[in-house]
Amino acid sequence: MRGPFNLWRLIRTGATFERTGAMRVVLEALNAPPRLRFAARILGWPFKPLGLRGDPDLPPLTRALTALGPAYIKFGQTLATRPDVVGPELADQLRYLQDKLPPFDRTEAMEMVAAELGRPVADWFSEFSEPVAAASIAQVHWAIKADTGKKVAVKVLRPGVERAFRTDIDAFYFAAGLIEVLLPKTRRLRPLDVITHFESVVEGELDLRLEAASAAEFAANTENDAGFSVPRPIWHLSSRRVMTLGWAEGVPMGDNDALDALGLDRSELGTRVLSLFLRHALRDGFFHGDMHQGNMKVTSAGEIIAFDFGIMGRIDGFTRRAYAEILFGFIRKDYRRVAEVHFEMGYVPPDRDIDEFARALRSVGEPIFGMDARHISMARLLAYLFEVTERFGMETRTELILLQRTMVVVEGVARSLNPDINMWHVARPVVEEYIRESIGPQALARDLAQTARILVRFGPHLPRMAEEALIARAQRSDSAPSTRSIGPVTSALVGAGLVALGVALGSIL
Repeated sequence: MRGPFNLWRLIRTGATFERTGAMRVVLEALNAPPRLRFAARILGWPFKPLGLRGDPDLPPLTRALTALGPAYIKFGQTLATRPDVVGPELADQLRYLQDKLPPFDRTEAMEMVAAELGRPVADWFSEFSEPVAAASIAQVHWAIKADTGKKVAVKVLRPGVERAFRTDIDAFYFAAGLIEVLLPKTRRLRPLDVITHFESVVEGELDLRLEAASAAEFAANTENDAGFSVPRPIWHLSSRRVMTLGWAEGVPMGDNDALDALGLDRSELGTRVLSLFLRHALRDGFFHGDMHQGNMKVTSAGEIIAFDFGIMGRIDGFTRRAYAEILFGFIRKDYRRVAEVHFEMGYVPPDRDIDEFARALRSVGEPIFGMDARHISMARLLAYLFEVTERFGMETRTELILLQRTMVVVEGVARSLNPDINMWHVARPVVEEYIRESIGPQALARDLAQTARILVRFGPHLPRMAEEALIARAQRSDSAPSTRSIGPVTSALVGAGLVALGVALGSIL
């Protein structure tokens, strides 16, 4: 029965877009050809009565997404950071989705807090406010701790949000399967893997204990970053559906008028947002995966405060180095090196022509440089990059989906603060610093030291492992009888030598 239900869900999605007028708005924002607009109207019109009505006081696209539920709202939050893609007017409308959604009742929130923390709310808090922000998954209240009088933020999941998300994700799986069957060319993009990745991210966001752990780790990583801070979690007042953090006081990052009233330099803020994101991704391999305007505040002193840590990204050291080399290659216009990294990482099939790929990358990168940022259409740039990846058979890298999406979001935030910002100029010093520290003699020394520590840790097992490997080799080779004579004593010496080498390297490095 899931198939018919998911088909119905997709039909209702299209019908809701048609009924609310969002279909026309989206097609106009994307500059869709007249034929496509006409076809969409003809196909959507019969199903229009089946669509959700939504809140008629909201603009069409916002109205449709809020009616359809939390997964669709998440998508709208991303679009809100891309005025260069959807247009400034539509981006402003979609910012409503970031923290201005209709809240649920305060009494219901207090009941959930009491149930999750095991005692009445009055035992924990002397005051508990009405909702101060409401988003797709949870809403936030301020409260006063009963024992210390300290002001804190209490985040509470929306009732029934777990079930709603699972329903939407199930429909997304159904849609991805249909796309793979009906449009075979899209298989290289691995739609099902993309939805699986999205599901894992959402599952983490629906468990506030994991979000509290992410907040603690992120705060520890960034405590020395100038002009940036992270509220720390209060563990005994947090659980699966409730999380308590230190209170963050400031104006929303998306309120340019308020930022100007404080006398803050928005151009510098935009540069700092981009630089911090790149530093967190490259230096720490752990970054905020949902850095839209609704998840950041700015103090009167200009300090950026980040919150909402339900979506965090993590990339390993090997991938970070490749990512940095790709960025550095674009910055230096060394498209041959960018192409080589793609081949070395396996992003492009080895049977493709590396010189042709480098030429295609040049056609993507060159328009970025020497041009006023306001004249760069990110929508056209992304469309052309998609054509290039399709031509060279690149598959979607699920481990980089969140990094790529967040990069787009953060650039959108920075551009909302300063329309003239150039991502590549801002990225250059951060990437160059990472290259110096992570791809060079110092990095080699650190890698050797780490290898030595691993050898020392596994030292007691090395003699047995060496002996087993040599015996297995002797059994496979009838032409090398001398190998069979290698016994435990010799293998033990080999193992001891490896351990000694590891200890020596560790002491030197």
